[in-house]
Amino acid sequence: MAKRKLLKLEYMITIFVIIAVILIIIPIDIESTVQANFISRWNDKFSKLEYMFEVISTHEKDEILKSFKRAQTSEERETILMNLIKPYFRLRKEKLPKRYTVRFLNNNKVPITDKYYFEDLYLGENGLIVGIKDIDRKNSDELAFMMMFDINGILPPNMWGKDIYGVDIKKDSIKPFGADLSMERLQQDCSATGSGVGCSYYYNIGGGFND
Repeated sequence: MAKRKLLKLEYMITIFVIIAVILIIIPIDIESTVQANFISRWNDKFSKLEYMFEVISTHEKDEILKSFKRAQTSEERETILMNLIKPYFRLRKEKLPKRYTVRFLNNNKVPITDKYYFEDLYLGENGLIVGIKDIDRKNSDELAFMMMFDINGILPPNMWGKDIYGVDIKKDSIKPFGADLSMERLQQDCSATGSGVGCSYYYNIGGGFND
């Protein structure tokens, strides 16, 4: 009788252990799947950007640069860029909820004075949020912008390196944030202690989010 009770206890303990392991594994697996989806969607958006600027460079580059040269303010330059991008991402200017807050991967809030804070935000296809920032330039006709893409829209986590990525746009190039960093710096930045901004390039070249 005592032996039977002991076996029953061992059986119950085994079941509890199995259940505990499953409860631990499932959330991790779900999080990994969600992150993999964000990365895939980011790479898709970047490919679309590359195609867009390739088309622009081939057919309209001279006229666009003339337009930027005539523009007197950053607002005018942003309007020109918006008109170029709209057909590809179906963007529209819309006020976002106050609760929309962007954070770095280390969970610190992005301050309004930070380089990677975007004030001008637009809604796009499938809830996409796109931020645009004009960059100070020496030549008024130079095409120079920063763009932010929140793949998940207003839904959380709203975090660089999770569902938010970005690019630098120059006259003759378009590069994900972090393209100028070494692999060691990229891995550090794309970790729980980093900003997550460099993930834009790190994931674009095949870096793994569990590294």
